[in-house]
This record gives sequence, C-alpha cells and structure tokens, in this order.
Amino acid sequence: MDVTVIGAGLAGSECAWQLAERGVDVVLCEMKPEKKTPAHTTEYFAELCCSNSLRSDQLENAVGLLKEELRALGSLILSCADATRVEAGGALAVDRSGFARLVTDRIRSHPRITVREGEVTELPETGDVVVASGPLTSDLLAERLQTLLGEHTALHFYDAAAPLISVSSVDMELAWRGSRYDRGTADYINCPMTESQYGDFWTELTTAQAAEVHGFDDSQVFEGCMPVEVMARRGRDTLRYGPLKPRGLRDPGTGREPYAVVQLRMDNAAGSVCNLVGFQTHLRFPEQKRVFSMIPALHDAEFLRYGVMHRNTFLDSPRLLNRYYQLRSDPRISFAGQMTGVEGYVESAASGFLVGVETARRLQGKTPVDFPRETAIGALGLYISNPGVTAFQPMNINFGIIPPLDHRVRGKRNKNAELSARSLEIIDQLRPEVLDR
Repeated sequence: MDVTVIGAGLAGSECAWQLAERGVDVVLCEMKPEKKTPAHTTEYFAELCCSNSLRSDQLENAVGLLKEELRALGSLILSCADATRVEAGGALAVDRSGFARLVTDRIRSHPRITVREGEVTELPETGDVVVASGPLTSDLLAERLQTLLGEHTALHFYDAAAPLISVSSVDMELAWRGSRYDRGTADYINCPMTESQYGDFWTELTTAQAAEVHGFDDSQVFEGCMPVEVMARRGRDTLRYGPLKPRGLRDPGTGREPYAVVQLRMDNAAGSVCNLVGFQTHLRFPEQKRVFSMIPALHDAEFLRYGVMHRNTFLDSPRLLNRYYQLRSDPRISFAGQMTGVEGYVESAASGFLVGVETARRLQGKTPVDFPRETAIGALGLYISNPGVTAFQPMNINFGIIPPLDHRVRGKRNKNAELSARSLEIIDQLRPEVLDR
C-alpha cells in the first residue's frame, strides 16, 4: 500500500503524515535542496514564503473555523503551528523557520515516511500518487501534467510576498507596540502617518518602478495577495481602508487615531525580525527601500529580505477533480494544495489532510468520510469540484460557500459564531470515523 506524494509543502507534508499515521507507507518526493523555486530559500519542508501568518484564529472567521476543524482531527500542520506560534493578536502567526524545521523533523522521523530528494519529472506508472508540487511546479513536471490532463490543465495568477526588516532598525520614538482593539499583548509595532506624510508616501508608491515580470498586469493578481502598489493605484484612500486602516489603534503619544498606520508583525520567536503587514510588492528592490523608508518610523529600516512576485499556477479543478481531490479520469492520482485552487496556507493543509485521510481509507477498503458542505473542510472540496462553477478562480475559505443557518441571528459575528458551532458539532460526530486507524 505504498503511496507516492510529490512535494513537501504544507499540503504534501500534511497528506504524507495522515497516510503514515493510518499505516500506509509513503514515499515523499521533494526537489529541495537540489532545486528550489523562486519563492523558497531554505531546505525545510512546509516553508512559508509569503507571510508567517495563518490568519485569524477566531471562530467568527471562516479560516479560524477551518483551523479548529483540523486541530480536532489531528492535523500535523496545526500541531506544529501551535507549537511555534508568535503573538499576533487574534491571528495565528508562527516563527517561520521554527515551524518549517519542526514539520521537517516530524516528517523525517516518521517510520512509515521515506523522503526521496530530487526533482520529479514523471508520475509513477503504478500505485497511488498525490501531486502536491505547488503553484510553482517545476517546468518538466508541469509539461508532464499538461500531457496527462490535456486542455483543462492549468490557469494562473500572480502572487507576491512582503519584505522583512530588522526590529532593531525601527525608530520606536515614532512607533508604539499594541494590537488593534487591544487583542493580544501588544503584538504589533504600529507606525503612524499624518495626512501629509501619507499623501507623499502614496504618490511615490503609485509611481515607483516595478520589477519586470513577464506577462504581468494589474488584473492578474489574486485579491488576497495584492501588491500594495497595485492596491494603492485603485484610489488615494484604498490603503487607509485596507492594510493601513487606523481604526482601533490609538497613538499613546497623541491619544488619537492616526491618519494611517503601517503595522509590523513579528516573524520569529526571538522578536528580532518583522514583516510589513499587507505590503506584498513587486517593486524593484531599490524602490522598495526608497519608498518604504518614507514611513516615518522606518526611515532607517534594515531590509533583511525584499518583497518578490511569482507566478502561481492552478488547475481547472471543477473539470478535473472530485470532492476528494481525485482525478476523475484516473482515481489513483490525486492533487493537493494551492494548485487545486484552494488559496492560502491553511486551505492547502486542509486539502492535503482530506486527500491523506481518504486515500488511506480507500486503500484499506473503507468508505469515504462524508464531510458535508456545512463543514469548512467539506465546503472547500465541494467548491473546487463543482462543475457548475464558471470562470474558476482560487478561493480562500469563507462563510459564503457554507450553507446558511435555518434561523435568523442578529449581528454578523454572532451568525458566524453559530455557523462555526454547527460545523464543529458535525466534526465532533465525524471524529471517531476520521481517526479510525
């Protein structure tokens, strides 16, 4: 009952772990460190490249619900994230390198997982295969998939990462520590801007020189990872209603909300590195330093990594995959991760979780677990496999793809909390079946 898993990102690592925990021997293929993608820099598995945040940990948010479902069902990724978290208010953020190292150590030490290093250019002709090679799948493997899948193979959009800076280089006389609405324990560094400072910054940001990205234009970005300069070009106040929103942040020096606030979130457990929240970018490196240093508290910022943009490729999944991420035309082959059209770290892990659980059950002669649309795990699988979806685009988990309640609830947060409670009740009922090993 060997299964080959291609790719040791979040989806591939989670998939391999779930298979191995259910008694299935796994060959996990990873091309690093022999070959790396433009977005990855280390040899570790489950490397986070765009952000160290796994987003909200609140049950009033759909991604908070998805994380809680995965926790309840024994997710490797959530276990490692919780063990390496850094404070980030109501969000789950992790020490980026500590998280990847922990995932790597647990995978390599599992007796049923054999790691095979090197680039995969062909799919095994026998046995079950899970392709979790990610949105930056190597050219040779992508060509092989094109041959296998035909005209419905792949679509694409562009994704971007934010820069990292040294915390010691932030001018704390012009910034303060605190969290929006006092959630957490002063987990962010807040860098305020006056109206005139913001105006000068916005002008330079919208006219700064971008790096050359072949075939790119502003319409080809995923909304959830939009470069800050693309967002700024939508209007002078767009950033003030987005990542630079000052609401809920009161400057202790003035006692008032600033005109705009740039937030810095810790990127490691030591608190020595931070990222600019919402500042994904594809500006040229000298332009990033010039423009972002216009933020008053960052006038002498030391940039440890500049932001980058890369192309993300995903499948036309509604035409190709079923609700368990299996290839309709050849069920021995499954896909997992962002290449299926689930967008986000947690969503990728959830797809790998479901593929791992269901592949193991199928090999052991068990019936699939019916994760209904009322659960976040089920809603994602049903979204990417719905042949009625037109103009398929990557999707973060959201309550819009989960059926509404059968009764009215006053207030959006209260309604979302009840949707989460309903889902977790179902997950609790499914738990013995899912954990049946």
